[in-house]
Amino acid sequence: MRRLSAPRTAVVTAGTVLLASAAAAVAMPAGAAAAGCSVTYAVSSQWQGGFGANVTVTNLGDPVSSWTLTWSYAAGQTVTQAWNATVTQNGAAVTARNVAYNGSIPTNGTTSFGFNGAWTSSNPTPTTFTLNGVTCTGTTTPTTSPTSSPPPSPTPTSSPSTPPPGGPADITVNTGTTYQTVDGFGAAVSIWGGAWSTAETQTLVGLGPNQLGLSIVRTGLSPVSSEWATQVSALKTARSYGSNVKIMASPWTAPAAWKTNNSRINGGKLRPEYYDDYANHLNSYVQYMRNQGVTIDVTSVQNEPDWHPDYDSMDWSGTELQTFVREQGAKVQNTKLMVAEAVNLNYGYTDPTLNDAAARNNIGYIGGHLYGTEASGRLKPYTLAQQHNKPVWMTEWNLHEADGGGSNIWGNPANATVWNETLDDIMRTVHKSMESNWSAYVWWYGKRYYSFIGDGESAYGTVAGAPLKRGYAFAQYAKYVRPGYQRVALTKSSKASPLEVTAYSGDGKVTLVILNRSTSAVNNAIIQAPQNVGRAEYVATSQNASAASQPVGVNGNQVTVNVGARSISTVVLTL
Repeated sequence: MRRLSAPRTAVVTAGTVLLASAAAAVAMPAGAAAAGCSVTYAVSSQWQGGFGANVTVTNLGDPVSSWTLTWSYAAGQTVTQAWNATVTQNGAAVTARNVAYNGSIPTNGTTSFGFNGAWTSSNPTPTTFTLNGVTCTGTTTPTTSPTSSPPPSPTPTSSPSTPPPGGPADITVNTGTTYQTVDGFGAAVSIWGGAWSTAETQTLVGLGPNQLGLSIVRTGLSPVSSEWATQVSALKTARSYGSNVKIMASPWTAPAAWKTNNSRINGGKLRPEYYDDYANHLNSYVQYMRNQGVTIDVTSVQNEPDWHPDYDSMDWSGTELQTFVREQGAKVQNTKLMVAEAVNLNYGYTDPTLNDAAARNNIGYIGGHLYGTEASGRLKPYTLAQQHNKPVWMTEWNLHEADGGGSNIWGNPANATVWNETLDDIMRTVHKSMESNWSAYVWWYGKRYYSFIGDGESAYGTVAGAPLKRGYAFAQYAKYVRPGYQRVALTKSSKASPLEVTAYSGDGKVTLVILNRSTSAVNNAIIQAPQNVGRAEYVATSQNASAASQPVGVNGNQVTVNVGARSISTVVLTL
């Protein structure tokens, strides 16, 4: 098995994001050894006591199969977290080494990496860099000292720079017009396998560096009560370690003896004489978990009632679901019922319940899966659910066509095929789900080679438990758009027309998630908030960066950002 080192990405969350950038262009002197280099060192953001920096190395000599870059910090700065390289420090000496996916640099080729660090009284730019033992020297531009206001408008360059503040708005946020309340973004634990470890659960639900901020965890509700204990530890960790994490339980089937086909698999209906037993079965699970310290916030009546595969499954019609929840739903206590997770949010499975007042009063949520929903024209607001104030959750989707016949690509965070599928299919549908006034988006397994953290499966090159590119991209929503936030209105200028943007209000913040699926950057994009901005944070994920801090300019109620091509980014404005 080929194990690729996972990118270690830090997200700036503390203090005011400051609006300083420096670039050091260091050229190989004439007559030096062939293995020369040019280094661009840029402070992308700076706050009191800390900073984020990006480094690009261009090889000007013979190709190198692996690389080590070294420099010295003159003012005692320290590196705290790094991504796309292994960065170590011994006193003032800093050493950055390649990881598996960016080991070679061809002649005139480049590699890049980034890190967060700490500083005290000053943060000067290093002046000397050494690539594989050959020193490159040149001039540098000093790092701007931290201030409470943005620097003068710089001339945009190809390296990260602080966007100039002020001007006509390209994105105007209107918090006076609100849409759905967001319940969260999540993923499922293994339905038939082992549980997430404590560390894996913390990576998935935590809000710290290299953590993904999931706020919904979906688990299976087994027909066999002896299997209920399997996920208790992971669910308890998710509830205690995460922030406002909701737990959702989905049954795939009732016990075989209660079904018309006497089997757990291949569909089969629940016999009406066992409706009462099934309600008690769901209730027993909820109370069992409650006794273990796990609140089950949402309990589905059935996973995919319209799909009858040769694994755990059970068949219902929309009227059968209506009858069950009307007559038995109140027996399931200390949770809210959901109807009914049809494969493509087929309204035929939910309209009957919504149109029956007695049944409707026994449910809290409408659920459905994304498979075929867009093609069938249902990736849009569900007006009947909205009319009756029932939040719509997208509770499952799984797509990984990028791996083809099983190519070993998923552990490489810069793989173009993986990134294109992540941005153009998955992140696009999250955006459209939010625009459809849905309140939650729940992916399939959180731990899988094509998912948010790796599972270590030998054919696909991921490290078990390590965050993957798809996880960092999804975290642009999950980590910053928290449960209870409301989606709010916005308008865009023609300049911003390539951008797919949603905005949210909560916790005294305005948060925007921006998809740029075009091949061109939108630089100096001005976002106008409804009031003055006290602090701004801007992070982005692209093919070559994972949740990397980006420069942002602040001027009263406006902030200015450079939106990279083929990227997903999040802007958090504290008002």
